[in-house]
Amino acid sequence: MTTTLIAPQRFSPSASDESLPLLLKPFTGEVMNRPPVWFMRQAGRYMEEYRAIRSKVSFLELCKNPELSAEVSLQPWQAFHTDAVIMFCDILIPPEAMGMALDFTDHGPVFANPLRSAAQVDALRVPDPQESMPFVMDLIRRLRCELAGSPETALIGFAGAPWTLACYMIEGGTSKNFRHIKAWMYEDPASLHRLLDKLADTVIVYLNAQIAAGAQMVQLFDTWGGLLDEHGYRTFIMPYQKKVLDGLNRTQAPAVLYMNNGAHVLSAVLETTPDGLSVDDRTSLISLRSLANDSGQTGLVLQGNLDPIAMLSRPEVLKPLVQANLKTGGNTNYIFNVGHGLIPQTPPDNVKRVVEWIRSGELTTG
Repeated sequence: MTTTLIAPQRFSPSASDESLPLLLKPFTGEVMNRPPVWFMRQAGRYMEEYRAIRSKVSFLELCKNPELSAEVSLQPWQAFHTDAVIMFCDILIPPEAMGMALDFTDHGPVFANPLRSAAQVDALRVPDPQESMPFVMDLIRRLRCELAGSPETALIGFAGAPWTLACYMIEGGTSKNFRHIKAWMYEDPASLHRLLDKLADTVIVYLNAQIAAGAQMVQLFDTWGGLLDEHGYRTFIMPYQKKVLDGLNRTQAPAVLYMNNGAHVLSAVLETTPDGLSVDDRTSLISLRSLANDSGQTGLVLQGNLDPIAMLSRPEVLKPLVQANLKTGGNTNYIFNVGHGLIPQTPPDNVKRVVEWIRSGELTTG
């Protein structure tokens, strides 16, 4: 199928700012009394409610069952009153739809036939998300219906970025040294670029389908985006991040780029011009804000970046850490989140505490 690129534009809501979900207000530049709060890996193994459902079905079955995945998506919102619901799915669903056999084990995702040749790359298709991944659009529509009575709560869609998807597809799963994709990068860069370009086309139509189905913000996850030096980033990662961001219907839903372990390439990352940039806990929000301002992106929304391990701390230890994060984030163009995802050992009571501290105004920004 052919991908039609949409000229990159900034988020421009048709509704008045007063009627927008709080999560979207930072993208309008509105000064807020408090920032929106949600958590990456918001739904998952740290919640008993999730484990109860997961004990009955496999992970992949859960991702493909809109009724159950909607229930899981809503669990943290119902329990903790976060300002957003993020759909429950996995970033590797699109590669499966492209023609790769995907499974999940106790050790993580596994592709039975990892990419090892240019011929395999050329055999991959750019799938129509409505035909190949209809359960994702069904999930989003279900969640919008569930949230109809809570217009202050936003719905987030997401996808993996081309480089991160390529890492999993070539390595066959998780990796410690990424030797297969790095060797491919050195030995046959042309076919790697074809793969990354095909993945970018896939992610564009996938995220635009999510927006059309009702996602109000989308996040592009580049978990392995910090793997290369700046030259490698500019050659193999940045062009495809930017292609995706430029191809999204961002007038309807802002796009946030999550860049993990990328402090060494942030100047280049800013050139992708997302609506928002989410960073890990190794990155100073103050330094990043200064860098964005110097590049002319004064309205860039920053998201992050409390250390997820801090969420395991005693309340008297955790509270000042959250306060410090709020002060660095400020009271405009900022969304509170963790620097990666909540881990399974996270105490649910701490998630509840953090949301309550922020929502109550007990902790201050700026």
